[in-house]
Amino acid sequence: MTDATFTAFRIEDCIDLERYPITDHHSEARRLLVDMCRQQLADDGCVVLKDFVRPEMLTRLEAETERLSPNAHQNETETNPYNSAADPSLPPEHPKNRFDDRTNGFVAGDRIEPDTILRTIYHNLDFKSFIAAVVGEDEIHEFADPLADLVVNVLKEGRQHPWHFDSNDFIVTMQTRKPEGGGVFQYAPGIRGAHGENFEGVQAILDGDHSALKSLELTPGDLQIFFGRNSLHRVSPVQGKRERHTVIFAYAKEPGFVGRPERAKAIFGRMAPIHERMLSEAVVRTDALSD
Repeated sequence: MTDATFTAFRIEDCIDLERYPITDHHSEARRLLVDMCRQQLADDGCVVLKDFVRPEMLTRLEAETERLSPNAHQNETETNPYNSAADPSLPPEHPKNRFDDRTNGFVAGDRIEPDTILRTIYHNLDFKSFIAAVVGEDEIHEFADPLADLVVNVLKEGRQHPWHFDSNDFIVTMQTRKPEGGGVFQYAPGIRGAHGENFEGVQAILDGDHSALKSLELTPGDLQIFFGRNSLHRVSPVQGKRERHTVIFAYAKEPGFVGRPERAKAIFGRMAPIHERMLSEAVVRTDALSD
């Protein structure tokens, strides 16, 4: 997929540009919006733009992810906050040895058609420019990963996404379907980073000390920008038969980003040809944090 990909919608059809003037690059209103988002990210690592999608498009947006959700690969595994193997050299209470059920589902990007609201937003140059400005980059780039570029996260009744850190520096998401109960996004802003891993702080949260946590009750059409590499976070178990759907717009600071083959296999149940070619290649992170 590229920026020239055909879409059935215009960006002005999808986004409330009066409230969020992301296409008016030289306006004072856009500058103030970007500044507000940057300040909120600096304060707690997360910003939510309520009702980002035009209200008349919400039914169509929900219908898109509802139609796609049967294609989700359901993950039923155990994971620690770093999506890594256990470390037998560390005590059992250490965060690297603390595993919980990951029971969510993901619809891969190659299942999401070009003529959708989701891809209209994802590929739009003005949207990408706005996100780049908010996260402090000159530009950002769509994933070159055909499975992970645009993803729908599906949580069924009783399922959850347990405590974890993201492998990407920032994440852009939008809820499209709210469950009957549960499915609350909780996070500990900036619990790790340049100052180190802060295993003690992570362990305290895993042990039940939630004093450092913030919780978000997201609603369909809300856009969330989140620094998830340094903030421990989870989605609590969903209650009721109504699924929770969230779209992940995946961007990277550098062009050509492709997820690790083992992560693709775990999340989507399969690999794309590009992952097969990567199996014999060493992957080195640009920071020293655990994954």
